[in-house]
Amino acid sequence: MQKILKKKRALEIIADFPRAGVLVIGDIMVDHFIWGKVSRISPEAPVPVVDVQKDSIMLGGCANVLNSIYTMGGKVYVTGVIGADNIGKRFLAELHQRQIAANGIIIDKKRPTTLKTRVVAHGQQVVRFDQESKKPVNKEGIGKILEYVESMRKKIGAIVVSDYNKGVISRELVEGIKDIVKDSGIFICLDPKQNDFSIYEGAHVITPNHHEAQRAAGMEITNVDDLERLSEIILKKHNFQAMLITRGEEGMSLFEKGRKILHTDFPAQAKEVYDVTGAGDTVIGVLALALAAHAKIKEATCLANLAAGIVVGKIGTSTVSREELIKAL
Repeated sequence: MQKILKKKRALEIIADFPRAGVLVIGDIMVDHFIWGKVSRISPEAPVPVVDVQKDSIMLGGCANVLNSIYTMGGKVYVTGVIGADNIGKRFLAELHQRQIAANGIIIDKKRPTTLKTRVVAHGQQVVRFDQESKKPVNKEGIGKILEYVESMRKKIGAIVVSDYNKGVISRELVEGIKDIVKDSGIFICLDPKQNDFSIYEGAHVITPNHHEAQRAAGMEITNVDDLERLSEIILKKHNFQAMLITRGEEGMSLFEKGRKILHTDFPAQAKEVYDVTGAGDTVIGVLALALAAHAKIKEATCLANLAAGIVVGKIGTSTVSREELIKAL
């Protein structure tokens, strides 16, 4: 890491976080955690009986990216769709508590706010149940999102497009975002979930995990040569400037398009991995914030990798604070 990013330079970038603006666009979710203990099996069926101790509401999906940027001290904005329901109200209350503007939030009475409920006992997830709609957002909704993007153009240095494949992110929306930020110097950072990467054509940097990259390229990664060949296929085919592949315990690999594909590996930073929930959100959140703070792509990747190493050592949809990142340096 020190070859790419010296501690002094890292601290300079982090010091600029409060002046860096990032707009998060995507599938808003709420994560509901029910925490408890298991001491017996149900007499009704062979399932554990969870004695509930407490529950907590956390921001999930693209809202977890937003939370990552917020806890890093960045200026963060958000646009997406929620339902006209109690969970939607709780999401708006979470934004209000953080003093994050909610005027980019679209309320759709015909769809629920995406809710993922996890039951956790003794630090392990017992079951998860989801309430959601994957129906594509209508043209009116896309238009409202793009209007908000236009209004934010002078306040931001980066956009995160966080696709959880729940209906918000479409080819039409990505094209509209690109048209708005063209020649502005604003980075588009995209976290994909759909297998067809042509939907994301022309984003500046895309951050798939290795499974998503394999599906998009239609090939398996068995060694470094495969990884480099896959990256060349994806970068050239879809006109991305860079691709950051997260590879679990193998760390991350950054590929940059130029005269040739430049490949840089970033080893995993975690000492112990407890929970990878939300790690990808932390990566793209810190990456985008660092780019908005005028970091180079490799410098931003170093900081994102460091933050990911911290967050996987926590249980639940977690974030990393600026103080934790500085301490890790």
